[in-house]
Amino acid sequence: MTVLGVGIEPGTPLAHLQEAVDALALAGFDVVATISTRATEPAVVALAAGRTLRTYPASELDTVDVPSPSAVVRRLTGTGSVAEAAAVLAARERGGGVLVTPKQRGHGVTVAVAR
Repeated sequence: MTVLGVGIEPGTPLAHLQEAVDALALAGFDVVATISTRATEPAVVALAAGRTLRTYPASELDTVDVPSPSAVVRRLTGTGSVAEAAAVLAARERGGGVLVTPKQRGHGVTVAVAR
């Protein structure tokens, strides 16, 4: 089971998110995970179509130890990590929880992978 963690700036087009996902060269992913405030973001909803979408409040994301927290993300969202932390939390729910691809940046997005 592969989890894709997503951090996204509001209004970022699906094409930018898809480009970042494609750069990961994943064979596939089962779950899209992000911060609760992005649960209705159109690009996230579109990417998650046909998959499980898991969202977490900033306070829960902030409990996850990640390799590359961001002071800017913390200032904007209340947590030092969205993509990495969300991926790890969703993977933990399914018996995993190992970050296999740390966050990768794209145009207005970050993506990370956990299993």
